[in-house]
Amino acid sequence: MLELLAADPRSLTSVRDPAEAWRAHVADSLTGLEVPELRMAGEIADLGAGAGFPGIVLALALPGASVDLIESVGRKCDFMREAISDAGIENARAVNARSEELATSGAPGREAYDAVTARAVARLATLAELASPLLRDGGVLVAWKGKRDPDEEAELAQAAERAAMEAVSVIEVGEKAGYEHRHLHVLRKAGPTPENLPRRPGVAKKRSLGA
Repeated sequence: MLELLAADPRSLTSVRDPAEAWRAHVADSLTGLEVPELRMAGEIADLGAGAGFPGIVLALALPGASVDLIESVGRKCDFMREAISDAGIENARAVNARSEELATSGAPGREAYDAVTARAVARLATLAELASPLLRDGGVLVAWKGKRDPDEEAELAQAAERAAMEAVSVIEVGEKAGYEHRHLHVLRKAGPTPENLPRRPGVAKKRSLGA
């Protein structure tokens, strides 16, 4: 997969060297296994999956789980489908859609997942809102973040109840990830999905519930 990424003309990452990509993408993705709820999840959704990190890596590490790689950009989905096919991965699939579309009332993704992952996608309050309608009650969001940001965490605190989510823990994994300030933020779904979620595509990022 890393060789395919390095050779791909779509330039999905600025890290082209396979050895460096292993540290920057694979080792970083594997830090998600520090979260017990993610290790035990049967159904996982990776939001804004991009080139397939952490979703494809987690699918390989967790063969008993099914991983949906949710990505709205078609060329990125094409790359992930090629990578999945080349590697013979049977428990992952690329889904070319917005997460809000998958989580509307009656849609197949609504409250369908035990865990949602997101790496370098959006602010925590936005991720909480996007993950909530995808998660079953008690399911978890695992968000890969860099240095802790008090303002971002305060915004999350304002949004969490309105999104039926609660902050559980922040795990420092920089040494394992190869990033000095890498943290995993773990949030849990704390009740039924609010009736007003999901909002229209793009609204969560433009007008956070915690603003």
